[in-house]
Amino acid sequence: MVLKDFPSESKIGLFLLIWLILWLPIALLLGKRLNWKPFQPLEADQKIPLLVPLYLLVPWLGWLTLRVENTSLSDYGLYWQWNLLISLGLGLLLGLGGLGIVFVLQGGLGWLIWHSENLNQLGKLALPIFGLAVWIALTEEFVFRGIFQTILEENYNPWISAMVASSIFALLHLLWERQTTLPQLPGLWLMGMVLVIARWVDGGSIGLGWGLHAGWVWGLASLEAAQMLSYTGKGKDWIIGIHQQPLAGIMGILCLLATSLVLWPWLS
Repeated sequence: MVLKDFPSESKIGLFLLIWLILWLPIALLLGKRLNWKPFQPLEADQKIPLLVPLYLLVPWLGWLTLRVENTSLSDYGLYWQWNLLISLGLGLLLGLGGLGIVFVLQGGLGWLIWHSENLNQLGKLALPIFGLAVWIALTEEFVFRGIFQTILEENYNPWISAMVASSIFALLHLLWERQTTLPQLPGLWLMGMVLVIARWVDGGSIGLGWGLHAGWVWGLASLEAAQMLSYTGKGKDWIIGIHQQPLAGIMGILCLLATSLVLWPWLS
């Protein structure tokens, strides 16, 4: 039996195992310099240096997958056409728009305060964070909504495949931080489902999901890095997000559900 004939879950398990084996020695070497050990919580300044080599391995893993599966990038949702950039732009607008509504509502309810004095800092940080967000989103969409979703659909129906791929997507976030990630698991799973729907809406392309994902990462990371807002303590944690993480609260969940409702009419 050749690898192409393996069950979907075996292929995904092998993909993740190879990814981990290749990354772990690099992570251990970097960990010494960063004063980090595996399975310990990461500080903000430790995460990016460890994430970069992990994600730099994805193009090679993608190439290996194409060779083994005898497929093309388009089979995994990467269509190098102008429509991809159009979908990326639409996704960015929709992602940022959803975040904007959430934070404006919270500000109007007195749950947070905007720090306009930090606008200059936001301007300096926005562009580099945008580049990082676009790269992270493309990598994760290619792996989870592209490769994993497509491989799972070889043996399961699309909805079951989406639920499994979204579960893997959510659980792997525990690699970085467990205390703040555990309350986010339902939100991360739902986020994965919304991004799968975005791929279906976009005719199999990951462009729209790429834009949505990048918009959410860019918006949240920029606001946090520039310290553009702070919470007043008037809002309940389960509403605004446990540990101030939007995906761990009702507002973040509602944002994802609203996004899915916007996408749903175009789902054929």
